Amino acid sequence: QVQLVESGGGLVQPGGSLRLSCAASRNIFDFVAMGWYRQAPGKQRELVARIIRGGGASYADSVKGRFTVSRDNAPNTLFLQMTNLKPEDTAVYYCNADYRLGSSQYNYWGQGTQVTVSA
Repeated sequence: QVQLVESGGGLVQPGGSLRLSCAASRNIFDFVAMGWYRQAPGKQRELVARIIRGGGASYADSVKGRFTVSRDNAPNTLFLQMTNLKPEDTAVYYCNADYRLGSSQYNYWGQGTQVTVSA
């Protein structure tokens, strides 16, 4: 079993910045990929940013140039640096991890952290 614990959410004014963290209970390089998703009220959960084991990252068009995903294996943490935040970025942000063991694939979610962008 893998635990993912997000932190760093909060209330920020438009144009501000926040840094989200996701602490994993195992070595983050054990995962095939990790990512950040978000879900706004009344909307479907959407992918925000994703980083694969080899280091390549991809982003939703809506956050390109503003958000940066990174990781640190000491101590096993995934980050999402968010800048120039907009009200439409308001959502619960979730950490996600893909783990494969042999032919089995597992997907894990954190509990989420609220980000509110408002004046």
